[in-house]
Amino acid sequence: MLNDAISKFLEPSHLAKTSVRIEFKKRETIVGIFVSSLDYEDLKSKNFWRIVSEMNIPEWKKTSDNKLARIFNGSEFTRLTVAK
Repeated sequence: MLNDAISKFLEPSHLAKTSVRIEFKKRETIVGIFVSSLDYEDLKSKNFWRIVSEMNIPEWKKTSDNKLARIFNGSEFTRLTVAK
């Protein structure tokens, strides 16, 4: 997916708030939240996204520790949907 499509989906209401189901071209689907950090705009311009996986979300909400997040390449995404 292009970074414009990803940011259009995220920025109104899902960034760092809502769990998102992320489907990939060549790896298993994950659920996580996209988080904004100091390098958010730089990563976004290169189509990289910092994502906290579902199992680390409670800890991230307490600490906002970016070490709990991983960076993913947006060109590998095939679909984004709100997780249920």
